[in-house]
Amino acid sequence: MSEVIEQMLKNYNVGNIYDQKNAMKEIMQEIVLCGLSRAGFFQKAAFYGGTALRIFYGLDRFSEDLDFSLETADPSFDLIFYFPVLEKEVKAFGLNVTITEKEKTIESNIRSTFLKGNTKEHLLLFYADEQAAGSVARSEAVKIKFEVDVNPPAYATFEHKYRLLPSPYEVNMYDMPSLFSGKIHAVLCRAWQSRIKGRDLYDYVFYRSKGTAVTRA
Repeated sequence: MSEVIEQMLKNYNVGNIYDQKNAMKEIMQEIVLCGLSRAGFFQKAAFYGGTALRIFYGLDRFSEDLDFSLETADPSFDLIFYFPVLEKEVKAFGLNVTITEKEKTIESNIRSTFLKGNTKEHLLLFYADEQAAGSVARSEAVKIKFEVDVNPPAYATFEHKYRLLPSPYEVNMYDMPSLFSGKIHAVLCRAWQSRIKGRDLYDYVFYRSKGTAVTRA
């Protein structure tokens, strides 16, 4: 295990294999963010969504994906441009992963990418716990999905945030009022088939508990 990963794990109280997997994935998310920052991604894009809220504002729930949008619409935007530096950065922390862009089957403003690795291998890297890793199927994969909206909403405002681990890096992200506005829009405009989820209500209460204002057009 790297010293950096060991230091980051000290922030977690892991009591079972489920906790171990979530802590591992959250740390991998932050390693991806660091790699994207090093690649210059945040010169054009901004971070938002549940994971942004967790990492930078203390939301106390696990969030699966990394969500981004461009600051300015650019239909020609290509995530592949950032892959070489991102891959180099994540592998510097010992992660054995592949990074692939999801092939579009329908026209969409969302560009999706998956970072994938073997769960058992990475549990051993993070915890050196053969007993816990032994309960995981050899074929199980850990996945980090990140998506970029290339046609972003108007009126969002941004701020810069900084993290010291896994290595000092800077992120451009939606400020709290813009994050809250995006959550309200997602809830009100979500298609019936994917209607409001429990996490949406949880996040709404979190914003209200912070007295968050709403960005207005």
